[in-house]
Amino acid sequence: MKILEMNHIRKSFGSLDVIKDISLSVSEGEILSIIGPSGSGKSTILRCATMLETIDSGEIIYLGEKAAFTSDGGNVVYAKGEKAKKINSNFGLVFQNFNLFPHYSVLKNIMDAPIHVQKRDKAEVLETSRALLKKMGLSDKENYYPCQLSGGQQQRVSIARALCMKPKILFFDEPTSALDPELTLEILKVIRDLAKEHMTMVIVTHEMTFAKEVSNRIIFMEKGVIVEETTPDKLFNSDNERTREFLGKYYNS
Repeated sequence: MKILEMNHIRKSFGSLDVIKDISLSVSEGEILSIIGPSGSGKSTILRCATMLETIDSGEIIYLGEKAAFTSDGGNVVYAKGEKAKKINSNFGLVFQNFNLFPHYSVLKNIMDAPIHVQKRDKAEVLETSRALLKKMGLSDKENYYPCQLSGGQQQRVSIARALCMKPKILFFDEPTSALDPELTLEILKVIRDLAKEHMTMVIVTHEMTFAKEVSNRIIFMEKGVIVEETTPDKLFNSDNERTREFLGKYYNS
């Protein structure tokens, strides 16, 4: 079953074409990594998929429901109201800079959206939140504030917050780029554990070895287009000159 389909997506900022006619899909239980040099459009495609950026043309479909499409008149139409709310409940997004509310405790950061956006039962959300904190090794931190946590702990809270919404697909936008090497390993372990549980994920990352190990498919992007999309083994043994050049020391690793 396809969770996400993005067809012929285009996105410009002024005269800069950041995404040029990109199509991709993600099936249930699949892990797709997106790699490429800075400025290639990796984070923008994630922001388009999660409605943080509006597309210029194309369509975005979650579980067969159109979140956005180009009308016959050439305008992009987005789902509204209850339909939009339903579609948005399908995904979660983990940012590179955590994006936690500084004035909320760890527990309130996790519980707030499920209660106020999804209107779920408070007792059920509390139970789920505490189970996720335990899973993240943060049971003793529920009353802490983000400023009292390390970067790795903050990122684990943001992953727990996304998971508490019970998404069908989880997006990671360079989840380790703000962390030092030791904390990076901490977060990569969390994502590996989610992979073992068959969580559907799209991961924008600079961690090549990790992408090779955890992904079912990898997309290599550059200058707003998909240069290559294939399995990790094939990508890391690619005949494509640009792919080989980018992978550099990772090539044949």
